[in-house]
Amino acid sequence: MIITLAFANGFQQKVSEKVFSFWGHIRLQEAMPYQSVLKEELPITANDTVVREIEKNPEVKSIHPFATRYAILKTTDDLEGVMVKGLDSSYDFNHLKDFIIDGGRPPKFNDSTYSREIMISKRTADAMKLKVGDRVFIYFIRPDRSLRPDRLTITGLFKTGIEEYDKTFALGDIKLIRRLNDWQPNQVGGYEIFLKDYKNIDAVSEQIYNLPNLPPTWTAQSIQRITPNIFDWLNMQDVTRNVLMGIMVVVAIINLITCLIILVLERMRMVGILKAVGASDWQVQKIFLRHSLIITLAGILGGALFALGLLWLQVKTGFIKLNEEAYYLSEAAMKINMSEVLIICTATFIVCLLVLMIPTYIVKKVQPVKAIHFR
Repeated sequence: MIITLAFANGFQQKVSEKVFSFWGHIRLQEAMPYQSVLKEELPITANDTVVREIEKNPEVKSIHPFATRYAILKTTDDLEGVMVKGLDSSYDFNHLKDFIIDGGRPPKFNDSTYSREIMISKRTADAMKLKVGDRVFIYFIRPDRSLRPDRLTITGLFKTGIEEYDKTFALGDIKLIRRLNDWQPNQVGGYEIFLKDYKNIDAVSEQIYNLPNLPPTWTAQSIQRITPNIFDWLNMQDVTRNVLMGIMVVVAIINLITCLIILVLERMRMVGILKAVGASDWQVQKIFLRHSLIITLAGILGGALFALGLLWLQVKTGFIKLNEEAYYLSEAAMKINMSEVLIICTATFIVCLLVLMIPTYIVKKVQPVKAIHFR
């Protein structure tokens, strides 16, 4: 049960963190029906008053502007469609540091003009036979439907492990997006808001949405609502975890009852002799309860130590591997919560104690004469 809970919690946390690190916890932008994370945004005018009010919220860690634009990357032999996510110099690339696998340097942002640098995914780089330092042609469709080519330098490669992101996104300068869309210098696609604790997403989203200075056409939505497919899938893991825990509890209870019944039957003559010399049923029951509790405590302690040891080994070595394309992780992740470990051990002890009372009632039915002759 400890191992199951640790793996389930770790898996949900790691996958959630990947999504949050790439998109933030809350997106603030122009309201769009049937909004998708892969949809270009409508431009909004940057509002410093709203940004300052959001930054005052104690749950908010940081807020950054962004914008996206579809484009085509082209080399002599290959071409790939991407969505360029434009960022500015205020963006904290530490959110993406775990994803950057080559190069390690984000695009350099200039004050005077847009940056001619870009980060692409490892998947896109492999498909187009590109590496860090290479220059690649990028084509954008302008609002007037004409193609605008440019040439950008690749400064780094990233890999999130989420196929939808790795095959779709590239990271560049928001000034380039503004220029392509014919936006004003103070226009952005929206804001990404990072929180200190993702568990407060819904509450903070509601607080931001109710800000008095928030433009009426803006909306604040958690990334969980924008990309429900991933989070609905993660929530389904709770069902799997609960089913496994239930099966283990049932099996454990059956084993405990069977174990104690065998202990009683093996000592049937002893029970008969004790009752024949005047021992009460409760006195005989206590003998078996003490003996079975020793077994129970040894099992709980041994099981907890084995589980924690196995989890520690996984943290250090990562010997349990996963198919990253299917699970978004290359190795099994775990989250060890000692309070949950103590709750499991305590609950197991209480359940065992109650269950162990059942077989000891056999002692009440034992007749001393028959028990002494029992073989």
